[in-house]
Amino acid sequence: MSPSGGVTRSTLRQQIADALRDEVLAGRLPPGREFTVKQIAEQYGVSATPVREALFDLSAQGLLSSDQHRGFQVREFSIADYRAMAEARGLVVEGLFRDSANRVAVRPEGLASVRRRAAEAVRAARSGDLDVLIGYDLRFWRELGQFVLNPYIADFLARLRVQAWMFAVHRLRAQSGDALDPSVLWGGHEELVEAIARGDHEQVHATLHSYYEHALFWADRLEARENTGRA
Repeated sequence: MSPSGGVTRSTLRQQIADALRDEVLAGRLPPGREFTVKQIAEQYGVSATPVREALFDLSAQGLLSSDQHRGFQVREFSIADYRAMAEARGLVVEGLFRDSANRVAVRPEGLASVRRRAAEAVRAARSGDLDVLIGYDLRFWRELGQFVLNPYIADFLARLRVQAWMFAVHRLRAQSGDALDPSVLWGGHEELVEAIARGDHEQVHATLHSYYEHALFWADRLEARENTGRA
């Protein structure tokens, strides 16, 4: 099919992958949920080929696991996995800004959009609106990632953040229902982008450190709660 003739197969593949990722991040496809190519193809009313390609793409991103006999399964991350994600993210991001002249190129014209994402993310975090926060948080970090001069690092960090939200979303919903405690959500987006805009490396590092510490503190709270529940 020509580009002017409608949705191409590669676009359909991406649309299906994006739709399934959104379902996972919204908690509608919980960890451990199993499904087959046929089930997803029937759900979206498309052929099996783009569905299979989309599912393999999500598997390569670490969001799904696959078994040739059982199909695909939404991956389940442990607290240890989450801690490892936070540690990896912290080490890489702090390393980037330690020598930002060679690794990060901040373009002033690109900061306006990042500021808008930051403001929306902070607003959602303060109100405890998880659905809105996840979307703006991922967009915020993705747009900041466009300043990173190494695309492999930017892609690695983007995948880590999606995986971290996969770990977090169903736990946050299970704990809070409709009354999510805003204190469990990090809201330092505006502080970070303004420190970057000023070229204030000390404040950048301090804000990134608070991001890392916030993730680990929440992991500790989760582990203590889960251990209490098993006692």
